[in-house]
Amino acid sequence: METIVNLMSNVGFPIAVSVYLLVRVESKLENLTVSINNLSSVINSMRDK
Repeated sequence: METIVNLMSNVGFPIAVSVYLLVRVESKLENLTVSINNLSSVINSMRDK
């Protein structure tokens, strides 16, 4: 039982940090995708003029 608790404490923290970082990176990637799409639209509208 002590081995399982020790394993969870050693592995749980890196998993929690990884999940936290993935959630943060996902939101930043979404914002980056929106910005790239907006930039593409602006470039296309400038090209059409």
